[in-house]
Amino acid sequence: MNVFRESRKQLTLFYTVIMACFLIVLIIAMHFSMKWAVSSEQARELMDMAKNVAASQSFLLQHPEVHFEESYDMRSTSQDRLFFYVFDEEGRMVNFSRSSFLIEPFVLDIIHEWRQNPIDEGDVAVFSRTVKHRPARIMMTMHPVIVEDELVGMVYVGKEVSAVYNGLQKSTYAMAALAVIALIIASVVGYVMAGRAIVPLREAYEKQRQFAADASHELRTPLAVVMASAELLENDKSITSPFLKQVISDVRDEVKKMTKLVSDLLVVARSDNNALKLKIAKVNLTAAADQTIRMMQPLAEKKGITLTREGDTESEIILKVDEQKIKQLILILVDNAVKYTPEGGKVTLTLTSPAKDRANLSVADTGIGISKEDQEKIFDRFYRVDKARSREMGGNGLGLAIAQEIVSLHKGTIKVESEPGNGTTFKVALKSLQ
Repeated sequence: MNVFRESRKQLTLFYTVIMACFLIVLIIAMHFSMKWAVSSEQARELMDMAKNVAASQSFLLQHPEVHFEESYDMRSTSQDRLFFYVFDEEGRMVNFSRSSFLIEPFVLDIIHEWRQNPIDEGDVAVFSRTVKHRPARIMMTMHPVIVEDELVGMVYVGKEVSAVYNGLQKSTYAMAALAVIALIIASVVGYVMAGRAIVPLREAYEKQRQFAADASHELRTPLAVVMASAELLENDKSITSPFLKQVISDVRDEVKKMTKLVSDLLVVARSDNNALKLKIAKVNLTAAADQTIRMMQPLAEKKGITLTREGDTESEIILKVDEQKIKQLILILVDNAVKYTPEGGKVTLTLTSPAKDRANLSVADTGIGISKEDQEKIFDRFYRVDKARSREMGGNGLGLAIAQEIVSLHKGTIKVESEPGNGTTFKVALKSLQ
């Protein structure tokens, strides 16, 4: 049934959204965790190298008699993509292990900037620039060269980390792809599990629906007998007691309400069982609307309500629909409007044809209106905005639910526009079937 299919879809969607949020948070957390781990390890390596190079340069300056070849070869510390440049206080380069010739101008620009605006000792920074149409990332730090407590130079150490960051980016993409696959699998599993969870509810609902259908069917005959008996007694001239006549009249009115309720329940039960079948035929909607106006006119006049029809009053609007159900739809909307419009109000039925094989029907009143909160529920079964008033007027809360079912069977739309105290308008859009 539609209600269970929709519930299953909503449960699956809710579960999928939760899983998607969880996976997104997980991927973001893993990405930044890996980025932090990689960056901190690379930074530690750079700082260790900067200290080693600074210590080696300090040793060479303090022992000029030691030949470079005999001393600690600073170039041997350069591995992978590591590089360093040593400058004295006057800005002369005194030692180096060059970076790639492609990124060296970039590196020298960074060193020049740092010489103008030095960073704090131990700080590590990452710089990005497009080199030869390819993105390049460089991680750099600096360390002072100290000889006898005097600053004599500065070591600049760096490493090209483009490959590391590209690998990190690819791993994030891979995790995202795996997350999408996991989400699809989770959605399928969620859909299956939601179906299993709804099985007991469906069975209980089926039993309730079957009971309503059976009870409604069985009650029709005795109610018809009671109604006929009440009418006979009402027309019996031998009954002269005013009290008895009032009792018989009350019985007839109550049986009439019960008959309508049973009829509505049977329609609802059949719709749940997909037993409502459409008898498609060419129907003159204009004539159907006029007939409803004529039927409801006495009740409207009794309350002093002006009931009119507007729109295409001269031309005929003909659609292929189920005549009986469309008439029932129009009657439900007009009957509701008259019931909930106070004395001296106005109800207007408007019928137009915006295009061939299409029709727009609206019923507007100057009644009590419906709050935004209630508008979301008025098409629910047995829901009544003003329960006391509805009960007084004989309403059972099934009219609009049946109206919506009829519109749905005709693949149309129905919506409500209302403000408390400013009336209500129901708008229906229909089209020809077949």
